[in-house]
Amino acid sequence: MLKGYKRIFFVLGLMIIFIVVLSRCMNVADKIPPDVRGENFTGAATCIKCHAKVAQSFIHSAHAQSSAPANKKTLESYLQTDSNSFAFNAHMKVKIEKRDSGIYQVAYIDGKQSRIQRFDIAFGSGEKAFTYAYWKGRKLYQLPLSHFSAIKTWANSPGFPINNMYFDRPIPSRCLECHSSYIKKETKQVSALAMDEELEKGSLLYGIDCERCHGPGKQHAVFHLENPDEKTAKFITIFKTLSRKQKMDACGVCHSGNKLTTVQSVFNFQPGDDLNDYYAQDFVSFGGVNPDVHGNQTAMLQGSMCYRKSEMTCQSCHNTHESIKGNMAIYSQRCISCHQTQKHSSQTLKKGVLKTNCVDCHMPMQASKLISFQTAGNKNVSPYMLRSHHIGIYPAK
Repeated sequence: MLKGYKRIFFVLGLMIIFIVVLSRCMNVADKIPPDVRGENFTGAATCIKCHAKVAQSFIHSAHAQSSAPANKKTLESYLQTDSNSFAFNAHMKVKIEKRDSGIYQVAYIDGKQSRIQRFDIAFGSGEKAFTYAYWKGRKLYQLPLSHFSAIKTWANSPGFPINNMYFDRPIPSRCLECHSSYIKKETKQVSALAMDEELEKGSLLYGIDCERCHGPGKQHAVFHLENPDEKTAKFITIFKTLSRKQKMDACGVCHSGNKLTTVQSVFNFQPGDDLNDYYAQDFVSFGGVNPDVHGNQTAMLQGSMCYRKSEMTCQSCHNTHESIKGNMAIYSQRCISCHQTQKHSSQTLKKGVLKTNCVDCHMPMQASKLISFQTAGNKNVSPYMLRSHHIGIYPAK
């Protein structure tokens, strides 16, 4: 009889412990706000609770700023300049104007307003350019004028007609897969050969957030909030544990070029996945002959001797938590860490750039073959210059 009571008390004790632990976990989980991507995600606000220093640096990075609500303060600063309009010809122009309900791109034909659309979303970090979009129902469209940092003024958006004001270029979810962290879409069959896509505006998660690169973090967050003394990261992807291919694939999700055919949405990609399950590769542009400088960083790097003769990855030079864009001295030190004994010509030595700027010589700015823009009053297109990620020895200029 006594043994029977002991067994009952033992079982009851285990049940109480289990209930207490489960209730504590549930309390922590309940405090984590829901994420539109699903129950396995936690959202950047939760990550900040334990990673405030990293988050503070990351929010200033190009990844975090790859998309955002159009910034009224930034747009108003553009309005203070003399260049807040774009003339296609003597009859047609688009002006940037502030109205009561926001800031707009307004089209005029012979001085009469013909079209008006508000700035809703900004794409890009602004380091090179901002291009903009507006919502119309459940569809997103690109605005005709973009702001380019190099010329400090407005120009015709890349790929737009040079002789007409165009407001109807749709932005599909495919663009947002590399410029945001998520948006919900619905597709409908509209004909035997055509599909129509609608986007859920309220589901858009701007920028690239923690879970795009580290995978769903709900379980990780619950565990570490419950166990604050545990310093070894659990239930989250740590990049140093990935293979070289897995590291390159994680970056290649958005840096493999624009000619790849999507097999499935890369919103589903998690670090450690095989990129070939998401893209049907174009072997000409992916690591092949003369890939374009725009968006094709992994292919260009993989064609470099530095990559082929070492175990380098994107992370050898880039820490995505940092915001050091344009700091040539820091990047040059990372070059020197592998090339300490490299010999240079006397002409190069005279320039005194070895410790401060390897990049401009060995990874020069090049014109994209896919993107260009037109400035007002100029029938010719201007090149869109981007950093080559093919590390090499280039002809002296």
